[in-house]
Amino acid sequence: MARKGGRPPATSRAMRALGWFWAATLIVLAGGAGVLQWLGPPRPATATPVHLQAAHPAPIVTPKEDAAPTAGLAPDRAGAAALIHPADAALLEPSPTYPGGMLPRIAADGRMAMHLYAAQAEPPDARPRVALLLSGIGMSETDSIDAIHATPAQVSLAVSPYAFRPERLLAEARVAGHETFVSLPLEPDRYPIDDPGNHSMLTGNAPGVNDQRLEWALTRFAGYVGATGALNGMRGERFGAATELMAPVLRELASRGVMYVDPRPGAPPPPLDAGRGVDVVIDEPAVRTEIEANLAKLEQAARDHGSALGLVGMPRPVTLDRIAAWASTLASRGLVLVPVSALAQPAPKPVPRLTAEKQAG
Repeated sequence: MARKGGRPPATSRAMRALGWFWAATLIVLAGGAGVLQWLGPPRPATATPVHLQAAHPAPIVTPKEDAAPTAGLAPDRAGAAALIHPADAALLEPSPTYPGGMLPRIAADGRMAMHLYAAQAEPPDARPRVALLLSGIGMSETDSIDAIHATPAQVSLAVSPYAFRPERLLAEARVAGHETFVSLPLEPDRYPIDDPGNHSMLTGNAPGVNDQRLEWALTRFAGYVGATGALNGMRGERFGAATELMAPVLRELASRGVMYVDPRPGAPPPPLDAGRGVDVVIDEPAVRTEIEANLAKLEQAARDHGSALGLVGMPRPVTLDRIAAWASTLASRGLVLVPVSALAQPAPKPVPRLTAEKQAG
């Protein structure tokens, strides 16, 4: 019994303190749960920033045929996609500048990368042909994987030379049927506001530096059909317009059996046997209505000229969604989507195709 006019017994004070302790604990736990809910799940890791990239090329890994990834492919592509041919040692030679790096070359039997690694295209017919080159692959692994699986196999991919460990992306792209290009870090009009990275090919570089930086880009990975000046939303306008600098780059590419896609709309076509210029930039600005309008412009250009090439600067979700919807109805409007290599001249020669069924067998 409590004593009148005195302090509560020790037992009551202890129980009251214990009650306050548990009340405070519950408040802290509830607050922490609220903070975690507000923050959401951890963001996926993205590529290493450009200024942290190593100066030497990443080792080239040729994916094994029996280990090629198929998870995430659309049901109609997972079992029947025409696989891109894996990197062939006969079409590679050691880099004289970067130990461990390999450069493309024309094989002794005349085979070229632009033919061997080209994606499958439907036989030419009377329909106007359109192609899309999607740049920015490799800078965000999540966005790149989404792009590989969300777009039709005929969409060609331009992979950044700064991609962090690109082997998985290249393997998935190959299985999904996407041909690939290597992006060259060419100086854009807005340089240095727009910076192609610490291996940039610049109009003010000392003689020989651009040659080394071209070699660096070409050794970053293998199995591509060509190169392009489209890099992560940039288009290398300033370097591309410097004919005295760009001409030796184009000669070097041609001597190695790879084509070149000029990402500058309205620029003269590349003076190569195999090359192409871009007609329309699709995602400037990257707004749904503008993307759809630019895709309509691409269609009209194809109807006017027989073929047209569109450039997508970055694999943003809204752009991928619009491309998938557009491509699904393209045939109903009398056009056909083809890989970029199918619009180059001359058309790529047919090569033996690998399929998922043959691979499984």
